[in-house]
Amino acid sequence: MKLRTTVLALAATGLITGCATGPDRKPGDPFEPMNRAVFNFNDGLDRYVAVPVAKGYQKVTPQPLRTAVSNFFSNLGDLTNAANALLQLKITDATEDLVRFAFNSTFGLGGLLDWATPAGLPKHHQDFGLTLGHWGIPSGPYLVLPLFGPSTVRDSMGLVVDVKFNPLNYMEPAVRNPLYVLQFVSVRSDLLGATDLLQQAALDKYSFVRDAYTQQRRARLRGTGDNAAPLPEYEDQDDSGAATTPAKGAAAGAPATLPNYADPGDTADTPDAASGAATGAPAGVPNYTDPGESPTPASGAAGSMPASETTGAKSGTTATPATAPGAASAPSTGTAVPTTSAPAGSQQPASAPAAQ
Repeated sequence: MKLRTTVLALAATGLITGCATGPDRKPGDPFEPMNRAVFNFNDGLDRYVAVPVAKGYQKVTPQPLRTAVSNFFSNLGDLTNAANALLQLKITDATEDLVRFAFNSTFGLGGLLDWATPAGLPKHHQDFGLTLGHWGIPSGPYLVLPLFGPSTVRDSMGLVVDVKFNPLNYMEPAVRNPLYVLQFVSVRSDLLGATDLLQQAALDKYSFVRDAYTQQRRARLRGTGDNAAPLPEYEDQDDSGAATTPAKGAAAGAPATLPNYADPGDTADTPDAASGAATGAPAGVPNYTDPGESPTPASGAAGSMPASETTGAKSGTTATPATAPGAASAPSTGTAVPTTSAPAGSQQPASAPAAQ
């Protein structure tokens, strides 16, 4: 009798495997034809039953009450998280989960309010499938379960153990069954936004859900799905770790880390008139006037003072005009009469009178 039962079981297994694995099977998903059939069944049940119930739940239930229901079931899940964290020897995570449960159950009205998260106690997500993976059990092929959705061979076995960890399983059926229904409706209500995104973004919903599920499980198994690493600090700091301050002479509003290109010799004072710089020139512009040249007045400018008078005025002596009074003007024969500048303070005319 036992041999006959074994043969029938093996035959059934071979039949199921033969029907599930087709020529188009992919690595990691050898049961794709069967998985697609179950996925379509779950999708139709979700579309015509679960989604309308979840939308009706949102309409008749205020947002604070929906949040309180979600917090209640999340608080019960901390016990499952703590048990699996202990099995994985994650003592810190298990302690935080137990403290979260005690804190929210005491001060959060039985878990309706989540005071642990603002208090700095992070929320972990553990299950027995992750515990098996932590100890090296491979995930096995991808598997879609009726009503439960995406899973793997390893996670489906862990699901049986997680039911035993759930405190709702030890309540009376009259209380347990309505709570299970309420939990399902609450979770489905929270995922309505994700369903709309899936409908718009996915060309093949089955492949999209399969890839998303497998990547999420791998991330949680590596420990990167619970608490993401903080973003790097992009504040400008020097080698010592202190924020840098603008250098002396840097323009106002310039970033602290930009180098100072100001010339140390430049000053913001007004230019000196004696230095030869033109009036109105910006400060710090070098003087390109040849020291041997004397500035000449602009051609045609009336009332311009000769250079000799300027020199005399600067030295504090009385300068004589460049031409002696009463001297006859030089003949206009085309020959220029040379003139010499008188030294500063001299009473001698700067040029001899023209020859008669």
